[in-house]
Amino acid sequence: MLQRYTSPEACSVAADTASHAVLDIHDVTVAYHRKPVLWDIDLTVREPCLVGIVGPNGAGKSTLLKAILGLVPLATGEITLLGRPARQQRRLVGYVPQRESVDWEFPVSVLDVVLMGTYGRLGWFRRPGRAQREWAMECLKRVGLDHLADRQIGQLSGGQQQRTFLARALAQQAEVYFMDEPLAGVDAATEQVVIELLRELRAAGKAVFVVHHDLRTVPQYFDCVALLNLRLVAFGPTATTFTAENLRQAYGGRLAILEAAGEALRKQERSA
Repeated sequence: MLQRYTSPEACSVAADTASHAVLDIHDVTVAYHRKPVLWDIDLTVREPCLVGIVGPNGAGKSTLLKAILGLVPLATGEITLLGRPARQQRRLVGYVPQRESVDWEFPVSVLDVVLMGTYGRLGWFRRPGRAQREWAMECLKRVGLDHLADRQIGQLSGGQQQRTFLARALAQQAEVYFMDEPLAGVDAATEQVVIELLRELRAAGKAVFVVHHDLRTVPQYFDCVALLNLRLVAFGPTATTFTAENLRQAYGGRLAILEAAGEALRKQERSA
């Protein structure tokens, strides 16, 4: 069994055991067509913090977010958010997907996209009204796009599109945010807007999990880091976890890990 990583500071288990962890992942495995893409993940984040999820291409970073959000089935394990099964906490979760997964030709305005973030609190049978529109405009203002509220989403630049989805996540007024490479392919100005927004969310007591690809900026952007390569290589405060040795483990030996995990999964199926 792999070591269970629980960070010792902002990502630590608090002394008050009556409080619920922000996120608790226990013994989670995800497989596509019997091929494991995440293997035996154990991770606990007790307190709100800014967490970077880092690893090589194909390491399972996006799959981890989707597993937490209930978008892909688990082969084994369980996930809780704020003390309850993740599927019961969707109203408390904000999600920013990869830009590549969005149909930018869909005929919808920037404001309409942000208004979608208010639907969870409204319920199925209520339409957004004046209060929701004002709130959506405030969220657009926070990301510097209020002047583009009526623009069709496909007419925006890549950085502006990313800011729009960040505004939608803000409109949800969530407690926990999951963002899949929000800084990929954006200009320097957008990157700074995004980072400042993430820090504001953390300061407001929100937990933010970010799939991130630029290793150079990890130490300055994140309180904690999870190094992933099919399995959890290391997790904890960035200052003590983002080390050369952990990076070597995360970015090397992937084929060996995959073969071992696949064989273990096949043995489990044969014994079932």
